[in-house]
Amino acid sequence: MEKFTRVTGPAAPLLRQNIDTDMIIPMQRMLDHERDALGRFALEPLRFNGDGSENPEFPLHQPAFRDAPILITGRNFGCGSSRETAVWALQGLGIRVVIGSSFGDIFYNNCFKNGVLPIVLDEDAVAALAAAAPAGPTTVDLAAGTIRPPNRAAIAFDVPPSQRAALLEGLDEIDMTRRRLDDIRAFQARGREARPWIYDIPDTSA
Repeated sequence: MEKFTRVTGPAAPLLRQNIDTDMIIPMQRMLDHERDALGRFALEPLRFNGDGSENPEFPLHQPAFRDAPILITGRNFGCGSSRETAVWALQGLGIRVVIGSSFGDIFYNNCFKNGVLPIVLDEDAVAALAAAAPAGPTTVDLAAGTIRPPNRAAIAFDVPPSQRAALLEGLDEIDMTRRRLDDIRAFQARGREARPWIYDIPDTSA
C-alpha cells in the first residue's frame, strides 16, 4: 500500500448529504470493469449528464478543482452498502483524502484499508474548509495531524492510532498481521501447552 504522509492540492467541496456507495460507484460498473478502470465511473450520476457529457456544475469539472486529491464531503458520505469498490473508484479518480462531518462506518474503515485518509471534523470546520478551498491548495499532513487551508489557520484532526501508523508506513492488514507473527506463534505455543486436546485432531478422512 502506498505510504501516506502529506498531500497538497485542490480540495473540492461536494457538500451534498447522504451520498451512498451506489452513487460513488454504480453497481453495473462493477460487473464489467476491473479495479483499475473504476475511476472513470466514480460519482458518475453526479459527474455526467444523461448524454454522457460532463456536468459543468460538478466540482471536479471546475478549473479550480480539476484533479483535486482532496474531497470535502457532506454528512453521511459513503453510506449504504459495504462495497469496497467505492473506495477503489475514488482512488481511481485521484482522491487521497476525504473530509466530512460523518461517514458510513464500513466506508470509513475501507478507506484506511486502501490508503485513503478519511477525516472527521465538526460541521463548522468542514464548512470553513469548503469556503476557503477556492483560494488555493490545501495541505493535509497526517504526521502532524493538521489540515492547512489557504489563507486560514491550520485545523487539527485525529485518526485512530493503529490506522494512522498503517497509513504512514504503507501497511495493509496482512502486513500488520505479519508484524505480529512472533506474538501469534507464542500464543499458539501457550495454547498447545495448556490445551493440547484442541490441537490433537484425529484424522477421520479414511
